[in-house]
Amino acid sequence: MDDGITFRKFAAQDLDWLVESHATLYAREEGFDDSFGPLVADIARGFLVYHEIGKESGWIAEHDGHRLGCVFCVRADREGFAKLRLFLVLPEARGFGLGQRLLDTCMGFARGVGYEGMTLWTHKSHEAACALYAKNGWRCVAERPVHSFGCDLVEQTWEIVF
Repeated sequence: MDDGITFRKFAAQDLDWLVESHATLYAREEGFDDSFGPLVADIARGFLVYHEIGKESGWIAEHDGHRLGCVFCVRADREGFAKLRLFLVLPEARGFGLGQRLLDTCMGFARGVGYEGMTLWTHKSHEAACALYAKNGWRCVAERPVHSFGCDLVEQTWEIVF
């Protein structure tokens, strides 16, 4: 069945939407303060300027011109590994498998360009995302309590080896 959702590459005109969506959603759902938006902006701007074509990519999911989510695959500090970043599915698009499709796209790209595995950073409170990672073979390899973005959180590092 065709649900009309398409994926395209992230572009400069998506920057404001990406930052605003992350900042608004995380403030509403997690209580993050206004330090989160600038971090997202720095990551996205850095991607636009410095990403390595052919080894790094970002995707926007949309339906009828409305952006519904995004995900990025970038080179990790660990040799042979990519990093999943800026993974977001808007609330109105949840529950229809879009998160799985975005994750499949990102992981498929990483495998296809020769990465040995992937890593990501998240928070334990993101239960749906963590369940999705676990279902797809990722494992939580580290966690620690932190105070970030105005909140007490448990920061997690997840990884998968292909």
